[in-house]
Amino acid sequence: MNSSGFTLDPERLPRHVAMIMDGNGRWAQKRSLNRIRGHTEGTESVREIVRTSRQIGIEIVTLYAFSTENWKRPAQEVSALMKLLKRFLKSELSEMMENEIRLNAIGAIERFPEDVREVLRQVMEATRGNRKMTLNLALSYGGRDEIVRAARQLATQVGSDQLSPEDITEAVFSNHLYTRQMPDPDVLIRTSGEMRISNFLLWQIAYSEIFVTETLWPDFRRDEYLQILSEYQKRERRFGMTSSQTQKRSPDRQARSSTTP
Repeated sequence: MNSSGFTLDPERLPRHVAMIMDGNGRWAQKRSLNRIRGHTEGTESVREIVRTSRQIGIEIVTLYAFSTENWKRPAQEVSALMKLLKRFLKSELSEMMENEIRLNAIGAIERFPEDVREVLRQVMEATRGNRKMTLNLALSYGGRDEIVRAARQLATQVGSDQLSPEDITEAVFSNHLYTRQMPDPDVLIRTSGEMRISNFLLWQIAYSEIFVTETLWPDFRRDEYLQILSEYQKRERRFGMTSSQTQKRSPDRQARSSTTP
């Protein structure tokens, strides 16, 4: 039993947890603050969730930090988010190194300003050798865009006779996604109570266990996260099979015994 009172089976922890961090703006509006204050407060939740994940042994955490659609937001807010991202990356580098957390980014990173891309490159390079946990930041990310990019890459290979259409399997397609060589998320958590997935990891969450909480992201902290993981361990993951088949196969345990990328 952990300090928060939730009993977690270390053999049945999810390998990969993905999160849609929603509600920063509403958190600020409820307090008559500007939206940027909500985003700033949300970084505290990021720190706590990443620390908790590392402490309990989660291998991969993917956070939906900035979507392709977020570029449509007011220029002032986008600019403030870019500055906040730079500040966060710089401030967290020492902790990532101390806790052996590798930073990775998925999405159309080329759309970011050069100064942001440079800081991101520096932190990713500095943490490249860390092996205890991977933190994926989904930046300028969209699930449909990711799938279209993969389809274009495969079409190019077919057109140049590097690949035949018959060779395109789910595994081949997955290898052209940003998350190639990573296990799909076992858990998808969305804060703020919205019942949608917002173009996030559309391919990868086919069999993810989905949890939606009314809590706004800046208020989402360790105890609620552990409670969700405890609830996850009570669920039966059948992957399209019957209960008796899954009991024989034990997919969670098999997945955890495979090599971590």
